[in-house]
Amino acid sequence: MTVEPDWSALRDNIRGEVVLPADPGYETVHRPAIARFQHLRPMAVVQCAVDADVAVALAFARATGVPFAVRGGGHSFEGTSSTEGMVLDLSRMGGVSFLDAGAAANGAATDRLVRVGAGARLGHVYDALAPAGVTIPAGCGPAVGIGGLTLGGGLGVLGRAYGLTSDALRAARVVLGDGRIVDCDDELEPELFWALRGGGNGTIGVVTSLVFASVPAPPMTSFHFTWEPEHLPAVLAAWQTWAPAAPDTMAASLVVSTPADPALMPVTSVFGAAHGTEEADVALLEQFVDRVGEPAATQTHQRAPHRDTKRLLADIDVHGVPRRADAHAHSRSEFFAQPLGADILTGLVELLATDRRAGEERELDFTPWAGAYNRIPTPATAFPHRTARFLLKQAVAVEADASADERVAARDWLDRSWQLTHPAGTGGVYPNFPDPVLDNPARAYYGVNADRLRDAVRAYDPDGVFGFLAGMGAAT
Repeated sequence: MTVEPDWSALRDNIRGEVVLPADPGYETVHRPAIARFQHLRPMAVVQCAVDADVAVALAFARATGVPFAVRGGGHSFEGTSSTEGMVLDLSRMGGVSFLDAGAAANGAATDRLVRVGAGARLGHVYDALAPAGVTIPAGCGPAVGIGGLTLGGGLGVLGRAYGLTSDALRAARVVLGDGRIVDCDDELEPELFWALRGGGNGTIGVVTSLVFASVPAPPMTSFHFTWEPEHLPAVLAAWQTWAPAAPDTMAASLVVSTPADPALMPVTSVFGAAHGTEEADVALLEQFVDRVGEPAATQTHQRAPHRDTKRLLADIDVHGVPRRADAHAHSRSEFFAQPLGADILTGLVELLATDRRAGEERELDFTPWAGAYNRIPTPATAFPHRTARFLLKQAVAVEADASADERVAARDWLDRSWQLTHPAGTGGVYPNFPDPVLDNPARAYYGVNADRLRDAVRAYDPDGVFGFLAGMGAAT
């Protein structure tokens, strides 16, 4: 039974802030990054400042029956960091610090341990680590939260060399549903630590801080190539055999997108970064162009320090025309262990151009896998997708005021495109690209690790405070 919340009681018992709809700043703090969920108006945004605030807020939610969502960066594609109940906002818990006293003599050291608050954003993390010459393998979006990214895996341009962001995790602090604050690593609460590495955000508790092994921050060659629309089949065919097999220092993504104006042709972009020598990086890119067999319409590459390269990649426009920040997007994804056959590639290209509507944007986003992503044994962490060669995310976006028919048509294209490639996939889905229409989400996200993850959740969240067991159903 839901009890009317006494927000003043919560406010009096935490060091952070409770922001209510009538309070100044509410309109700013309640909005997630994803436009599709910005209309949701939570009853309160609890800006936690310390671990104990999270424990108090969870106890408050249990006592009152108010639903809650945990938010780091607010970038959940399916709105799991949003609610009309109570948002536990971790953005104030975003400190970055080294656990050791100092760096090596040359200013950097491999594997220096870094403690990062779960509410930190990637841009802040990179800025804090850059003076020491180190970083962590993660994504490029500066506003993306480190917590959610890590718990679902975490991919980026250093991933093929160093693995997932979660593979770099060495310890974590977690607030459990019963209010206990628990530290875990390979020796202390090892099953909890195992589950956190790829088990997904909000699965088993609220992570408030993370300890990572850093890696050297190398100078990098960022690049962006585009091809004319008629060369798309050749680019697709070449990319899926070249990018996953390239040296681990090369991370080359492929994005094919259609602008909202149906009169404009699809845009094909190959972009990313490499961290061999500049000469070796450029030679690899030339090798790819040769494999395509068609000249690039445009091509740029630039050598820069790691931190500057991250900024450059975040600013690359791979769509040819500006994308609307308020568009409502949907996506589906799957891993692939083998190249897609010629018939599937032909079908993808044809479907991409079929029945385009004004205001609708479609996208095929290929990310290279293999390398260090695949060198961790599948049972070692909760993240199971260790044999894939690439990841394909398919997405569609419509205007915020699109009609019901327009939204249905957009989803229909997305589902048909996904169904076209699905028979060739592994059945595995990246946890950070949640898909609400999966037949068996537990198996799709966690594969052969699903049963073990479920057992860990039963042990650490026996009362189902985080709803994982109910949401995932039985593993089969």
